[in-house]
Amino acid sequence: MTNALEIKNLSKKFKSFKLDNVNLTLPSGCIMGLIGENGAGKSTLIKLILNILHKDDGTVTILGRDNTDNIRLTKEEVGVVTDEVGIPECLKAEQVGKIMKHTFRYWDEKAFDNYLVKLDIPRDKQFKDFSRGTKMKLGIAAALSHKSRLLLLDEATSGLDPVVRDEVVDMLSDFTRDEGHSILISSHIVSDLEKLCDYIAFLHKGKLLLCEEKDRLLEEYCVVRGEKGILAGIDSKAVLNKKETPYSEEGIILRKAAPKNAAVSPISIEELFIYMVKGERSDTL
Repeated sequence: MTNALEIKNLSKKFKSFKLDNVNLTLPSGCIMGLIGENGAGKSTLIKLILNILHKDDGTVTILGRDNTDNIRLTKEEVGVVTDEVGIPECLKAEQVGKIMKHTFRYWDEKAFDNYLVKLDIPRDKQFKDFSRGTKMKLGIAAALSHKSRLLLLDEATSGLDPVVRDEVVDMLSDFTRDEGHSILISSHIVSDLEKLCDYIAFLHKGKLLLCEEKDRLLEEYCVVRGEKGILAGIDSKAVLNKKETPYSEEGIILRKAAPKNAAVSPISIEELFIYMVKGERSDTL
């Protein structure tokens, strides 16, 4: 089956920032979480995928097509929610549905109406009067209602309360039960991505630190805690990062290198990202 998204050697340079030689592949039927601190380049990457920004180098292939080819078809098959939803502020939710009906060939009025109910989106208020969370919910409802095959979501769970965020995560999971559907989602709420995603990509200062299956990452790395010196016998290449006190040590290491006498704990995706960023910073000092 054709990959949903293939990015090869993608670069874009600005005066004070560069997205540098990014390579990643999102298989069909999967969800990839794009993790990075503010200013890491997440939104820039999504704009390059959508050809809103013109790349300096590299290629972007969406659903088997170069992102500069057949832009009309790409618009039909890609659902987009950015951190600024982009719906005119004077519109009400039902008016948004009527406009979308004439914008997308396969607009599903019934599905959109169901999402308005499920996400508790008011029908009698203008978009400008919505909270940030409700604006995001309306954007997600629209993106899910025109038979998209690929969703690109930039901080789409931002501003949602925990209960609604959990509902949205379940909706996105249901979307990819169809193996022809895929999602690339960026978020600073790493717990959402850890729950939702099949693949994880770490972006830091415009560079992709890694792109890997989530389960493989969680199996490959672990946290080791013990007395002072417990990490001394481990190959330094197997130690991602460590911190010390006068009496103890703690480190993120390759699980296969863990000492038998060490206390080993699972690692979270958030912990792994923080340690990798710290390691990247220390390498540049």
